[in-house]
Amino acid sequence: MSKKAVVAIGGNSLIKDKTKKTVPDQYAATAETCAHIADMIEEGWNVVITSGNGPQVGFILRRSELSEHELHPVPLDYCGADTQGAIGYMIQRALYNEFHRRSITKHVASLVTQVRVNREDPAFENPAKPIGSFMEEKTAKDRAKAEGWHIKEDSGRGWRRVVPSPIPEEIVELPAIKALNSQGIIVYAVGGGGIPVFANEKGELQGTAAVIDKDRASSLLATGLDADLLLISTAVEKVYLNFGKEDEEPIDKMDHIEAQRYIEEGHFAPGSMLPKVEACIDFVKKGGEKAEAIITDPPNITKALRRETGTRIVKGYAVPPPPPRR
Repeated sequence: MSKKAVVAIGGNSLIKDKTKKTVPDQYAATAETCAHIADMIEEGWNVVITSGNGPQVGFILRRSELSEHELHPVPLDYCGADTQGAIGYMIQRALYNEFHRRSITKHVASLVTQVRVNREDPAFENPAKPIGSFMEEKTAKDRAKAEGWHIKEDSGRGWRRVVPSPIPEEIVELPAIKALNSQGIIVYAVGGGGIPVFANEKGELQGTAAVIDKDRASSLLATGLDADLLLISTAVEKVYLNFGKEDEEPIDKMDHIEAQRYIEEGHFAPGSMLPKVEACIDFVKKGGEKAEAIITDPPNITKALRRETGTRIVKGYAVPPPPPRR
């Protein structure tokens, strides 16, 4: 049987630079990434694809702001659903065309995915994930008062709305993802970390204005699928210690115990490499003996699978203390 992998691509990786933000530009970037994923599939991997959606949700929110004098606003959970559909369409079409060029008989399906979170998660008491446009302080405070927003100054660039980023607990559509995957269908799911939902007092699902970290959700999905590999595609070829400093050092391989120690030493930046490494640790700890994770950039996916580049995270084992002397 082919090996199973969850491949997580970043929402920012669909936008090459500030001059290439249009939908056709995003499709071109998606097609480029999908060509590398097709290499992986051609080598026998059974793949489920996830993605980020931060910039795309930002565009929808901005359109809502500009048209609010005429149209109703789009709630945040519906922004997630919209972007799942749009990014899924780009991935489906890009892979279909790539398979056609290679004479590969494969089908691709996108699944709008809900991810259950705990309404008592501490994140709801301390919203910290910035979304939407930058605002002047007065505008931000007026909107916070009028709409019940939480706001925060963002790194000297202006004020923004902030929302909770709760821990994902359950992928609601996991059985459907498993069913499609078992048939050899390439699935796009858990886009943007999934649409955050929680069960109300009746046990019914209800959407909430929150953002789930897509790497954490991808790790949860990989665990639920009993995957062999979690591959996180990002902007750099490898993970580094002391990144950006004169003594920066690339990491070819580390076990999850070493990775945790590096986190405690402060090597990985929050909102950047930290959640990726944490997601890999969580997957490797919960996975089987041969479960591993890889972090690399899209052009190096094939080389990383051949262990020629990228950073591999594997299961580690604590060394037992020596027996006491008699």
